[in-house]
This record gives sequence, C-alpha cells and structure tokens, in this order.
Amino acid sequence: MIQINRKGNLTDEKELLLLVSNGNAKAFSRLFHAYSPKVYAYALKLVKSDTLAEEIVQEVFVKIWNLESQLTEIENLDAYLRVTTRNHTLKLLRRMALEIKTSKTMAENYDDSHNETEEYIIFKESAQILNQAIDKLPPQQKLVYQLCQQEGLKYEEAAARLNLSKLTVKTHMQHALRFLRNYIANHTDIATLVIVLTLLGEKK
Repeated sequence: MIQINRKGNLTDEKELLLLVSNGNAKAFSRLFHAYSPKVYAYALKLVKSDTLAEEIVQEVFVKIWNLESQLTEIENLDAYLRVTTRNHTLKLLRRMALEIKTSKTMAENYDDSHNETEEYIIFKESAQILNQAIDKLPPQQKLVYQLCQQEGLKYEEAAARLNLSKLTVKTHMQHALRFLRNYIANHTDIATLVIVLTLLGEKK
C-alpha cells in the first residue's frame, strides 16, 4: 500500500508511478494532490502570477498522465517535476513573448479601464525595464537602436540616415543589444527576462 510519511512524501514512489502508468486514475489523483503544491510553488516563483502558475501545473500533470510507460523510468520524481516545471514555464513565457511581439497593435489598442490580465501586466513591466535600459545606452548606440529596433529600419537604411557605414551601425547595434541583455538579466525575474529577450531579437 502507498503511504505518506510525516514530511508528506510518498514512501513508495515507484509503485505509485507504476499505477499511474497503467492508467490508474486514483493513483494519479493521489500523485497530483501530493506533488501539485510543489509544482505550483516553483512555477509561481518563476512567473510571479497565480493564473500562469496554475496553467503550468495543469500542463505538467497532463504530461505526466500522457507519459504512460516512461513514468517507471523516473528515478527522482521531485527532480523530474522541477525540471519539467521549468521547461513548461519557459515554453509558456516564450509563447507569450511571441504573441506580444507579433501583435503590433496590442499596446496601442489596449484599454486599461477593463480586462487587464496578469499576462499584460508582465508585458508592461517588461517594457518599463527595457525602457530604463535603453535610456542608459550611449547616445549613438541609443539612436541606432531606436532606428533599427523600434522604427524597423534595416542597417543600410539607418546608415544612410546617420551618414555612417553599415558596419558601424551593425557594431553599434550589437553593443547596444549586449548591454540591454546584460542589464535586463541583472534587473528582472525570469518571466520578464524571457519576454524582453524575445523582443530583443536582432534585426539585419
């Protein structure tokens, strides 16, 4: 019989995983109730959002249920869940970042008076930190960044406007992106970091 010790850990993890791999819904429910608080806590630490953390918990345990026979190959369930949670978190954040990046009118058309989601709050925080970093760029790098990244000019177009060589513009842009990435990595959490780094894809 599967038991839970004083620390709340299952004493026969392998047996539980075997039952779940055989489609035992009761065993899966026991697994979920025993481990979902840990998954939620770790996800919440990464994304700082109750809604996103709950979504990650659901995705992690759907994956567990679908693993079937592979479940019995897991040697350390705690470690496996931690890695899986981190991977699903990064996947979710990258998806959010790409949705924001491809939706050019999101910020302009967004109505702050209603339906402000936690995802959009994260986006606004990302934008604030990115703007802080941009303001710290040297003047020439800042100008090149604004022309190439924010206005969407190609290197040769920015070079013509600034009366510089394409190579000089590219060098300024590379230095600017390097500074911005380092600044953001040191001043934000993982959720904001993933979103901003996706927005910082270098133009050609």
